[in-house]
Amino acid sequence: MGHPAILIFLAGLASSPFALAQSYPTKPVRMVVGFPPGGPSDLVARTLAQKLSASLGQQVIVENRAGAGGVIAAEQVAKSPPDGYTLLHGTIGSVAVAMSLNPNRGFDTLRDFAPITQNVAVTNILITHPSVPAKSVKELLALARTRQGRLNYGSSGPGTLPHLAGELLKLMAKVEITHIAYKGSAPSFTALLSGEVDMSFENSLIALPQIRQGKVRALAVTGERRSKLLPDLPTIAEAAGLPGYGASGWYGLLAPAATPKAVVARLHAETVQALRQPDVVERLSGQGAEPVGNTPQEFGAFIRSEIDKWARLVKAANMKVE
Repeated sequence: MGHPAILIFLAGLASSPFALAQSYPTKPVRMVVGFPPGGPSDLVARTLAQKLSASLGQQVIVENRAGAGGVIAAEQVAKSPPDGYTLLHGTIGSVAVAMSLNPNRGFDTLRDFAPITQNVAVTNILITHPSVPAKSVKELLALARTRQGRLNYGSSGPGTLPHLAGELLKLMAKVEITHIAYKGSAPSFTALLSGEVDMSFENSLIALPQIRQGKVRALAVTGERRSKLLPDLPTIAEAAGLPGYGASGWYGLLAPAATPKAVVARLHAETVQALRQPDVVERLSGQGAEPVGNTPQEFGAFIRSEIDKWARLVKAANMKVE
């Protein structure tokens, strides 16, 4: 008589969160990046995917879905089955800024995602093409005032950190500089190197090698603090006399909202372990990305604060998706 009850009990155990976490993953995991290969978000994602493939015992495949400043990728993941097999390598633009900047996005960050961990904090640098005759931020702003909108800056897309950094500078310094959006950091940086755009607020992961080779001129970092990699480079706040200026980027891992807590916990543990490995720390910090690895709760609270912070800029600068 008891056999059906035992079978039901065993079936229940097999589908319990604990059993799920123990067996997960049983097939390859996709980590979706909202930008083309070769950009900073892609570089960090591939570093992590390599480590996670080893520790999870299943291949973690990086899938590039570029467009709309990362929003297309975020929407794809938000609508994926919440089983831990489709993850988002999210950015400040796609996860936080899109909430106020992009009314047509097909997701709500706070409703549709389960935060796993913030992977890194990244440094961005105000750089110019060597043909721009400004050797400091003050000289650049003076030049912008004489040229009234003829100076331009490239970004990796609407709502990305380079776009925000540029709009914040325009707002606080009261200057007109034209924004030109590209589909990712790699094409934006190529445009800067060729002189198609005058300046950029580029991620150190791809800017540093070119700065060191003298192909672009670094004027300041966009964050609140100086960078350990370029300690002699001032912040924009210091260099321009604009106290309160600060725009720092970050990348983090998120899953669709209803992903089982045990799977989120497993992904969190493995990702943090990867971020602590000496070769990963060395590789990322050598390129200006500081490993973080916080808890899902801390990352969730951070995302909420970033949504609020950038919503104020979007409103004040009357930013629109171009």
